[in-house]
Amino acid sequence: MSVTAAQGFRAAGVTAGLKASGRPDLALVVNDGPLDAGAAVYTSNRCKAHPVLWSERASADGHLKAVVLNSGGANCFTGPQGFQTTHATAELVGDLTGAGAADVVVCSTGLIGVEFSREKLLAGVRAASAGLSTEGGTAAATAIMTTDTVSKQAIASGEGFVVGGMAKGAGMLAPGLATMLVVLTTDAVVEAADLDRALRAATRTTFDRVDSDGCMSTNDTVVLLASGASGTTPDPAAFAEVVRRVCGDLARMLVADAEGADHDIAIEVVGAASEDEAVEVGRSVARNNLFKAAVYGKDPNWGRVMAAVGTTSARFDPQTLDVSLNGIAVCVDGAPHADPALVDLGPREVRVRIDLKAGTETATVWTNDLTHAYVHENSAYST
Repeated sequence: MSVTAAQGFRAAGVTAGLKASGRPDLALVVNDGPLDAGAAVYTSNRCKAHPVLWSERASADGHLKAVVLNSGGANCFTGPQGFQTTHATAELVGDLTGAGAADVVVCSTGLIGVEFSREKLLAGVRAASAGLSTEGGTAAATAIMTTDTVSKQAIASGEGFVVGGMAKGAGMLAPGLATMLVVLTTDAVVEAADLDRALRAATRTTFDRVDSDGCMSTNDTVVLLASGASGTTPDPAAFAEVVRRVCGDLARMLVADAEGADHDIAIEVVGAASEDEAVEVGRSVARNNLFKAAVYGKDPNWGRVMAAVGTTSARFDPQTLDVSLNGIAVCVDGAPHADPALVDLGPREVRVRIDLKAGTETATVWTNDLTHAYVHENSAYST
């Protein structure tokens, strides 16, 4: 049930006619309370879509009652009428749910620079409002898919409360604070400030470390709503851990469904002088097309890893670096070690371990291989 697993939430997913395919393309999630606490993080891309610009202001006061999401168009670089469409959407959701427009987060996903029908969108909002249900989580998760091949849903329980979530995303996964579109819900009694802390801590180590293709979206949004319907006030640390678990599960689902991918790759960096440096090294390898193409070809070319590490500003001695591929130590102290032919790159999951030997910090960045299918899909995305 994902976003409706927690008490106090209803959701719906409908076909508004925004997608040429005729598939579901509009979702609505409503918080029935008694609390209306909310927190959100957004893309750090300076070219923000109209829904992000609206939602940044709507979520600033920590009060949110609903999230409306459409696929079939990003509503980005669509001129003044694009922002008017976002505003009209929030106004209608507010009217239909008893919320104010300023308590509604609006999300859109699809092609940039393409206008879509406001009339169809608003008709879809009316249909979704009429179809709201405590069983509507799966339909909502399906309606936000674009190039996704499967819907993405996750649930985790704490002591007396639940956190549920849904996500979409299969490309442009290289975030700053968030990844694609994610809605999280909880029935815990949590104030907005604690929601914000838990959400930012979770996104920092989950969504922010998914780096599929080095491309950052204009529309990325992660929002967390709390209804308080369980009556349980959890310990803040315990609550934050459950939020992190749900975000971690959804982040892995995003990687697993990356456009055209054959391999999910975990790049674990240990022995770093700082966590930021560990992330920098992991992200450098994750964005190295030579390395990603090698994994696709099942070629254990660890030199690609070394070259990528060397482009960073992290502290290390090149002559003491260690690299392992799927548990095989192919490089020790900057020199060849085990025969690379021993590395089996056949399984879907590939694990790279890099020891910088410069400190005690660690971080893991997830990415995927670079395939013919990825190039084909993105060379014809708009046609």
